Amino acid sequence: MERLVLVHGSVTNGATTWGAQRPLGERYQIVVLERPGFPPGPPVARVDFEEHADWVAARLRPGDHLAGHSYGGVISLLAAAGCPELRSLTVIEPPCFDVARGEPAVEAFVAEAIALRREGPSAPEPYLRLFLRAVGSTYEPPSPLPPALAQGARTLLLERPPYEAKIPLARLRALPFRKLVVSGAHHPAFDAVCDVLERELDAERVVLPGAGHAVQRAPSFNERLLAFLERASELK
Repeated sequence: MERLVLVHGSVTNGATTWGAQRPLGERYQIVVLERPGFPPGPPVARVDFEEHADWVAARLRPGDHLAGHSYGGVISLLAAAGCPELRSLTVIEPPCFDVARGEPAVEAFVAEAIALRREGPSAPEPYLRLFLRAVGSTYEPPSPLPPALAQGARTLLLERPPYEAKIPLARLRALPFRKLVVSGAHHPAFDAVCDVLERELDAERVVLPGAGHAVQRAPSFNERLLAFLERASELK
């Protein structure tokens, strides 16, 4: 059975991020990676997308399908660049805003993100609430934060900003595996990034509105992902 390796983004761990993808286990061996710093693992002092890309790449096998959401999408793009024997790569609204600098929506988003880091609250809970609004999430976390969510919010404060990531677009485009870019049509900055990735990676594109930034929870996501994975498998 082929493996589908899933990489979560910020705040929530893999089990929470990818809960809606459990039914895909009927067709694929689902491997949910829990990145360092997130439950059930212990806290860490720093999160860097380059280091986590190496961590993910070390856990990949030839023939894997790799999918990443949000910050995990940035990590997956970097990891995939060094793994030519992947079968496919799927990224869901990765905040690699460097690829679309100059776009007004991206410039505004990055400026807001920098201001939040410099001038925003240092306590995890208020910072998390501002962050969720910034990325277009409608989720209202309980107060006080449950332990797992509190750990994720603390880890969020330690992340290297994803807009610093330099994505090797030309190298990724040249690699033989299929690519899929997924967006939710809820925020022009994420749309702009996904437009660039679609074009520069010669990737397939799926747009699924209605679930905000958590596009993997949209009702038809699994169906569309499954169809893509099956097309990618035909190339082996």
